[in-house]
Amino acid sequence: MALEVVSSTPVDAPQATPLPVRSGFGCQRGRRRVRITPHYGDAVREVEVSYLWAGAPGAPTVIVQGGISADRDVCASDAVSEGWWSGLVAPGAAVDLNSYRVLAIDWLSAADLGTSAVSSHDQAAVLAALLDDLRIARVAAFVGSSYGAMVGLAFAADHGHRLERLVALAGAHRPHPLATAQRAVQRGILRFGLESGDVAQAMSLARQLAMTTYRGADEFAQRFAGEPAFRDGRFRRPVEDYLEHAGARFVGRFDARRYLSLSESIDLHEVDPAAIRVPATLIGFPSDRLVPLADLCELQRRLGAGASLEVVESLYGHDGFLKEIPSLAPLLREALECCGE
Repeated sequence: MALEVVSSTPVDAPQATPLPVRSGFGCQRGRRRVRITPHYGDAVREVEVSYLWAGAPGAPTVIVQGGISADRDVCASDAVSEGWWSGLVAPGAAVDLNSYRVLAIDWLSAADLGTSAVSSHDQAAVLAALLDDLRIARVAAFVGSSYGAMVGLAFAADHGHRLERLVALAGAHRPHPLATAQRAVQRGILRFGLESGDVAQAMSLARQLAMTTYRGADEFAQRFAGEPAFRDGRFRRPVEDYLEHAGARFVGRFDARRYLSLSESIDLHEVDPAAIRVPATLIGFPSDRLVPLADLCELQRRLGAGASLEVVESLYGHDGFLKEIPSLAPLLREALECCGE
């Protein structure tokens, strides 16, 4: 269902902190309180949202959001982060911070909302309320990848009058049942870890399983085709070291309950394409096993003449949106150039 944004109020402390301006680049990084009615709730809730608003002061705003483990630091700024998508969001890049201001938030969990679950529509409602608070009537584009694409679709359906164009990478109007099955196993591992007290091992294993769904089969075949080595009393294939390293890096970086909530949100996601009236650019990867190209073809068909589908060949599966920077840059530039037409 569409969500009504009730109102928004600035957070008392700390206020949004303007960071130093360099070469015409302005950055505001802070927290605000906004009010929405959650999808899985029956009362107005006030929630605190952490955001980044960076780029050319006075320029049109573009919302940019990534996967469930991505944060608001989408670009390099005077903040600590170097930016998880800085190859595409930077001065002179495809999302040019000399021409646009980029707005991004940290995802909210069910605990943040005080509800049993969090919806992609809730994230869209929080973004719309934040736009009110920042006095942004309309954004030039919503560029979303993975879960961010799902939220972008929800935003286009619920708040389309505030959006000129949607760009959705590796995200569809609903989750694929096989991908849901894989995430359900990950959540089962996490719940077992929480119940048994071995949360770190559970987080590591869940992340390792996730990595096998994010990347492509051809990439794994090329990188990890070596012979097994006998070590620590057993044979180990090369891919095991890669997975364990990825799992270890994730432990301590992400809260288990937050991961459970956002993973579930992916599988609760559903948007009626008929509710979307804004022009849309869809981008998919044939090697993506989480969001099959067939689902994006269906979405494009149901969106109608205002939607285009760009297909990018990649070894990297679902993670193509993070890895295929040279191929994605011209597609994003072209999509943003169409804004306002």
